[in-house]
Amino acid sequence: MKRKWPLPWRLLWRGTLLLFAALIVYESWIFGRVFMWIWVNPASTAFMDARLETMREKDPSAKIMRGWVAYPDISVHLKRALIAAEDGKFLNHDGFDWKAIKHAAARNLESGKVVAGGSTISQQLSKNLFLSGRRTPWRKLQEAAITIMIETVMSKQRILEIYLNVIEWGNGVFGAEAAARHYFGTAASRLSAEEAARLAAMVPNPRRYDRERTNPILDKRAEIILSRMAVAAVP
Repeated sequence: MKRKWPLPWRLLWRGTLLLFAALIVYESWIFGRVFMWIWVNPASTAFMDARLETMREKDPSAKIMRGWVAYPDISVHLKRALIAAEDGKFLNHDGFDWKAIKHAAARNLESGKVVAGGSTISQQLSKNLFLSGRRTPWRKLQEAAITIMIETVMSKQRILEIYLNVIEWGNGVFGAEAAARHYFGTAASRLSAEEAARLAAMVPNPRRYDRERTNPILDKRAEIILSRMAVAAVP
């Protein structure tokens, strides 16, 4: 006669199987969307939706400023500036810059708090597309999984194209086209090297620099990025 497990163990086993099945379904859903975005432009992102919800708590009529622009129609200066500022090894890594991650971990350990990230453009895109802003071990694991998916199915050019069109560049300002018009009154295709460097310098804290456009930290960071742009390789 086959021995049965005690009821609590049977319930735990079934619960584990259900959780695993749900995880497979969820990850498959994410992969399906990533795969679709090889050809289809994302209509929105999790981060955009969260920001809009926050904005509408203060102003129910608040709207997001954005407009998709194709990769060839984005200034090469902006492409170089973002790579120089955010991910100098973008073309050569598989989604993770392990040296930068190690350096950031050492700085965070030394300071006792999070002061550095080390995220690549692919990792930042993963967070923007799917995840909330909360820092949890689960979120970091999910971010890594999505980054692997993105790097596996998308070209570097497509990753950079989506990134340039969805990142935050101010209070309710998302993407290169909206940013170019918001700050300089021009199209993303017509940005100069200096303008591109300044936009790239804003990425770590865009809402603050939207308010403080003459900030000396922003000025210095833009100068450094401009000096690095000449050697920044783009896809």
